[in-house]
Amino acid sequence: MNTGKSIFLTLSSLTLIGIAFGQAPAQTDYSKVQIETVKLAPNFYVLNGQGGAIGVLTGPDGVLMVDSQFAPLTEKIVAAVKQVSNSPIKFLINTHVHPDHTGGNENLGKMGVTIFAREELRNRLAHPAPGANGAPGTPAPAAALPVITYSGPLTFHMDGEDVQAIPIPKAHTDGDTLVRFTNANVLMMGDYFRSLGYPNIDRNNGGSLQGMIEGIDAAIKLCNATTKVVPGHGEITDRSGLMAHRDMIIAIRDKIAPMVSQGKTQAEVLAAKPTADYDAKVPGGSTTIERFVGQVYAELKTGK
Repeated sequence: MNTGKSIFLTLSSLTLIGIAFGQAPAQTDYSKVQIETVKLAPNFYVLNGQGGAIGVLTGPDGVLMVDSQFAPLTEKIVAAVKQVSNSPIKFLINTHVHPDHTGGNENLGKMGVTIFAREELRNRLAHPAPGANGAPGTPAPAAALPVITYSGPLTFHMDGEDVQAIPIPKAHTDGDTLVRFTNANVLMMGDYFRSLGYPNIDRNNGGSLQGMIEGIDAAIKLCNATTKVVPGHGEITDRSGLMAHRDMIIAIRDKIAPMVSQGKTQAEVLAAKPTADYDAKVPGGSTTIERFVGQVYAELKTGK
């Protein structure tokens, strides 16, 4: 379900293509990307553009943001924030390391925004994992690095809200954070929950299947019937959406596990179509089946 009302601009088809993979297409024309603003509570908004969902808490104490999308969009994002608040952006929480969620860090850091994240996330920005082709990653500039890191839950008391940054160990990556806006009754999940495409377990950056399941369970426990759940990518949903997503992951895992035990290859497992019961139900699923099945296979095969 989409629980919010759009008050600004709409997503382009190019954005949807990029979101399906959690990153921008190689030839993205950022000048054509539009920012959509969705109001979920009196002083809480979600911004959608090119990349992961951004959360914006507004009020007299300043603006708190969750995630920053890509660097070329910072000017448009700041303009969208100014449409809903006259207060300066004070704080930024990163949900995980990927550039469609942290790409604007440097620009915002240079504007005086204080960046918060898990220590694992900061370390991966500073010492990125090699690319798929083995090429070394490019370290993030100093201004892009979180200034304050945490290993346990962290609470911000501002704008009449209690904002909880809750570490989720080894889910989408090893530096994930769930951000809970207690009074607005909103959860921002980053990419360890997405309602567009199959899950993405980034094993190269420390993610794990079991951690993702446990992280979703932790979020479900924080929900009630009216909680609005904002995925890293895709439509806003609720507790029942989270539960269905968790059950899907477990069902697909339980179809793959016996085949791994039988010594089947990844190609044989993929050919058996373990996601078939869900393919018609998952938006953007067809482009992400092979990735997800491969990730689950690799974890079950290695046991880690």
